[in-house]
Amino acid sequence: MKIVSIAIGLVTGVSLAATLATAEPSHGIAMYGDPALPPDFAHLPYANPDAPVGGRIVVANVGSFDSLNPYILTGNTPWQMRFWVGESLMGRSIDEPFSLYGVLAESIETAPDRSWVEFVLRPEARFSDGSPVTIEDVIWSYETLGTIGHPRYQGFFGKVDQIEQTGERTVRFTFNVEDRELALLAGLRPILQKARYDGIDFADSNGTDIIPVTSGRYVVDEVDPGRFVSLRRNPDYWGDGVVPFMQGVGNFDEIRIEYFGDETAAFEAFKTGAVTTNREFNAGRWATQYDFPLVQSGDIALSVLPHERPSGMTGFVMNTRNPVFADWRVRQAMLEAFNFEFINEAMTGSAQPRITSYFSNSPLSMRDGPAQGRVLEFLQEYQDDLLPGAIEGYAMPVSDGSERNRAGTARALTLLQEAGWTVQDGVLASADGAPFTFEILLETGGSENQAIINMYVQSLERIGVVPTIAQADSAAYKERTDAYDFDMTYFRRGLSLSPGNEQYLYWGSENKDQPGGRNMMGVSSEAVDGLIGRLLTSQSQDDFLAATQALDRVLTSGRYVIPIYQWNVSRVAHSANLHYPQNLPIFGDWPGWQPDVWWYEE
Repeated sequence: MKIVSIAIGLVTGVSLAATLATAEPSHGIAMYGDPALPPDFAHLPYANPDAPVGGRIVVANVGSFDSLNPYILTGNTPWQMRFWVGESLMGRSIDEPFSLYGVLAESIETAPDRSWVEFVLRPEARFSDGSPVTIEDVIWSYETLGTIGHPRYQGFFGKVDQIEQTGERTVRFTFNVEDRELALLAGLRPILQKARYDGIDFADSNGTDIIPVTSGRYVVDEVDPGRFVSLRRNPDYWGDGVVPFMQGVGNFDEIRIEYFGDETAAFEAFKTGAVTTNREFNAGRWATQYDFPLVQSGDIALSVLPHERPSGMTGFVMNTRNPVFADWRVRQAMLEAFNFEFINEAMTGSAQPRITSYFSNSPLSMRDGPAQGRVLEFLQEYQDDLLPGAIEGYAMPVSDGSERNRAGTARALTLLQEAGWTVQDGVLASADGAPFTFEILLETGGSENQAIINMYVQSLERIGVVPTIAQADSAAYKERTDAYDFDMTYFRRGLSLSPGNEQYLYWGSENKDQPGGRNMMGVSSEAVDGLIGRLLTSQSQDDFLAATQALDRVLTSGRYVIPIYQWNVSRVAHSANLHYPQNLPIFGDWPGWQPDVWWYEE
């Protein structure tokens, strides 16, 4: 299996000198070492260059939308838009931990120390309206996204000292910090047409009538706001026969995103064939609810797709900006009261293991027991900032599986008492009688999350806590979570085999209060910031591995999220007319896989 080579590569270590040989133009770049594909590669190893073109794929979203600009904070956009419409200088292979190959750029060149990176644009590159992609468009895109675009783009721009045109089709980025990943990130920002926004305020272009012009394979064809978006394959797409990365990619004539009020309605639409693909995240439902007529007739196929990426973190996040959750003992008590074994049996038949850390299911995850070696060395730098368990070892609480969870309830009460909360007349309260209460915010339509929370609330009542549950539609939910106006809510962060600058977005302290940020829990930790910096500047894979494992310990022992179950395989039900290559990438079902390399064939 490929995971073996990844684990060996992460552990053996490669010196920076060996990693960065000579600074000269190349077809691709990797975080460490060389990219796997040679300069003359014809297509991605998980794409089928002979795939037929045509047909359509229909996916279901729950909620609504009011914008088609995924590059700004305002508005509620279909989450898939930024993956399916835009293009960047380079494209990321999902069959390698972190390697990029040219898309809009024909070559990339970096300084030996990666203090700068330079790209040469392909002369053939065109926007969807046929106009050429220019260096002016590139520089405008980076400056605009980096200053008034979505916060996800602004962290990178703050580390850019200068962007300059160094040739007719050449642009150079010079960085102001030591950070090996920046040379790669510079290739991954969307390139937008500058002329589209003449006389338009980009930061406020959040309706469905102002659609960004990009160079990607698909363009918006038809829109019914709040109901559906239809993307059409551009027959004049500039990259056909030009860009090896794009051969066998983008085979459907139409990609359609249909919206439904809740998960039940979306699933019913799939059962009738109105929706043609559905990801199932619950192993119990996969085993019991996928025997309907279209499955029995063979019109719908059931595919189980393995992957080799980390589990990431999925569960219910506690907002430490709320004083109630500022004390780690309270957060641990919330974990003790969450009866995972009972909930897992009820929801999945105990078919899915629990997430045990942010990088579980990968060689990047923390090891059981006390920290050792380089991991210990890195943690000791921040000893005064660490919570119990970071160095000694930390594990999720385990119940006996019974509904009452007596041991977990007792541990929760003990921790709460240590934090100043006691049960008074059946209600958990502080010394001055103020009740312990908080709000759990859920997005309307999430029936599984609602079922889990209902069981959790019953457990909390046993320790005298009666939280309120608030539901909000997709627009209101986004508005509240963007403003961190919640106490506890559903949380999901997918993590890769190559963690980098996005870790600052997820749990860095600098932007923890920036509206629309990703640091939902409000982490502000010198250890977290320092360890992210170390993994970004590691000069060997040994140090990179140790820094990530140390970061995993600090985050997990921070007790910020109540984890639920892992998804170590992807379960995708789909029309039997939808096909995918049998050569699965190491990231499995991940952005870049479906619908990218799938095709329609009856």
